[in-house]
Amino acid sequence: MATSFDGIGFGYRPRAPYACDPAASRGRFYDEAESPTRTPFQRDRDRIIHSTAFRRLKHKTQVFIAHEGDHYRTRLTHSIEVAQIARALARALRVDEDLAEAIALVHDFGHTPFGHTGEDALNAMMAPWGGFDHNAQSLRIVTRVERRYAEFDGLNLTWETLEGLVKHNGPLTDADGQPLKGELPQTIINFNELFDLELGRYASVEAQAAAIADDIAYNTHDIDDGLRAGLLTLDMLEPLALPGGILRQVREKYPTLDLVRTGHELMRRQITAMVEDVIATAQANLTQIAPRSPADIHAAGRAVVTFSPVMAAQEKELKAFLYANLYRHPNVMAVRANADRIVQDLFGHYFANPRDMPEGWREGLDRAEDRVKARDVADFIAGMTDTYAIKEHRRLFDRTPDLG
Repeated sequence: MATSFDGIGFGYRPRAPYACDPAASRGRFYDEAESPTRTPFQRDRDRIIHSTAFRRLKHKTQVFIAHEGDHYRTRLTHSIEVAQIARALARALRVDEDLAEAIALVHDFGHTPFGHTGEDALNAMMAPWGGFDHNAQSLRIVTRVERRYAEFDGLNLTWETLEGLVKHNGPLTDADGQPLKGELPQTIINFNELFDLELGRYASVEAQAAAIADDIAYNTHDIDDGLRAGLLTLDMLEPLALPGGILRQVREKYPTLDLVRTGHELMRRQITAMVEDVIATAQANLTQIAPRSPADIHAAGRAVVTFSPVMAAQEKELKAFLYANLYRHPNVMAVRANADRIVQDLFGHYFANPRDMPEGWREGLDRAEDRVKARDVADFIAGMTDTYAIKEHRRLFDRTPDLG
């Protein structure tokens, strides 16, 4: 689409009227005195970065198991890349950069070891007790599992950050409160009854920026990791509208460029193309809606931070390609099968022998109801890094599947 960037923000202009104002935050579940040196959203970001869950992301799988190579993305590096793009979008749209960054940094807290494989395994094991959903687990971590503060469990984040986290994929219910995609996880239902996150309304511009930044980041860096692993080639990308078109431009301009630099040039140009498309499209959407407050964004009835129709079609094509050629590649699937066994083995063992869990996790579980015990075991396993899950499996079982 044609790009017009009139009114774009560069970090020194006032916020737009539809931006979330930290001074007007809806507050925290537990009342706290405000910081004299940081806005509430800056404080959220800092709490997220200093949490245990954030540090663990450095050894959690994005696509490739961490020990397969030092240069593959992990959940941590992915989250940092998402945060950088989210800040760029927020700055351009003149909304609160710190809130967008906080939501981006926290969005993957609930991911298990071994990426979506671990989530699928835990969901299967937790089927009798409500299943497992990584987005709901993220909320559970920041409202309950993290234990850092003297006066409350969790991180006690602002309403705006929690809203953005829960609505990472858009509203969860329709206007009548009926779930849009299957049953709502009980964790979200329970918390929402205490602290209404307005599940049927669209999230802030900042939250929408963080969500689409996630798509931009993984659609690009998963190609990069696939090329590095040798599972993808540049020639395989040529038929695709988005990377193929960019690749032709790069090769025309730099006909003698080596394959590695050609790949990097493709990645940076793809990110730029997607970011600029989102900015232009969001600006057009905002002009059409003419919101005068954050409440107008919530009541808009549709997302405003989106791809253009052309880019959306290209992004959909790229996702389908990645699923077929990378995420479902036989080499990746072989690792997934072994990772699935590790997670299921660990769950079965801890459920039957909760005293084998560390201090702070095992207390009282041998007398707890199965529902309570299962959820605590899921909390423990979901928090594991890839390396710790493998280590625990080796400690508890005679043979551990090889993930290398």
